[in-house]
Amino acid sequence: MSSNSSITTATTLTVHAENDVTYAYRILGSPRGEVPLVLLQHFRGDMDYWDPALVDALAREREVVVFDNTGVASTTGTTPDSVEKMAEDTTAFLSALGLAKVDLFGFSLGGFIAQHLALTNPGLVRRIVLAGTGPKGAPGMASWSEDVVAHLVTPDVPSAEGILAVFYAPTGESQTAGTASLGRIFSRTEGRDSDVSIDTKNSQYHGAVLAWGRPDWQAVQSLTRIQQPTLILQGDNDLMIPTPASHLMAGLIPDARIRIFPNASHGAIYQYAAEAAAETLSFLAA
Repeated sequence: MSSNSSITTATTLTVHAENDVTYAYRILGSPRGEVPLVLLQHFRGDMDYWDPALVDALAREREVVVFDNTGVASTTGTTPDSVEKMAEDTTAFLSALGLAKVDLFGFSLGGFIAQHLALTNPGLVRRIVLAGTGPKGAPGMASWSEDVVAHLVTPDVPSAEGILAVFYAPTGESQTAGTASLGRIFSRTEGRDSDVSIDTKNSQYHGAVLAWGRPDWQAVQSLTRIQQPTLILQGDNDLMIPTPASHLMAGLIPDARIRIFPNASHGAIYQYAAEAAAETLSFLAA
């Protein structure tokens, strides 16, 4: 569908779906016979919050689709307050593009959506990558720490300092990597995505995130029903989504592998962008 090679220059397109939402999206790379790789974004993130070092590396070997879900940034509608409705809207977007089978890369909140789709619409999903995310109802998922809320939930606009504090470990190496990542993320100067609204932030956290984290052992056990091959990517000390939750997913999903990056927090896939892309591409090609 596209020959764009970088998310920093890819044209923003729109498509109107059957749910009466007009979705903003970009397509990178070129079809090579595989199903597209669809990226599902984190809390308060839009298309421009993907690190080009990760996405462009993925697009060198795969067709990659990034988009704003309902009500987020440049997409119309009202942001849902549940993961279940976000997954339903994701399906509507994919249907509008005529995509009947996809691979999913879900980061944080996007990983919640990917898990739900794998369980409820298994025919749509071939393989899934879960990055910096955790299972519904698991221990440690009930709420984010006061520090995370102060840095990312409370401010009307998250600061660079807040992002660095949560997404990266408090070491020189990790903070330097985080600063470089932010530089790449904000390198696009023309045609940037719209800002994520306060209403979207509130729906995502106070609705979807908190409901997903409510203790529910039946929901945790549902991971055993995920049949798609699954790759889990995580930092060794994620301040936002507890790293043990990733080990729990790896233990319960029947066909799962896990890669833990050292000296890393929530933004491990950006701190180790080249390694995360290589691990993902190897997994998807298997």
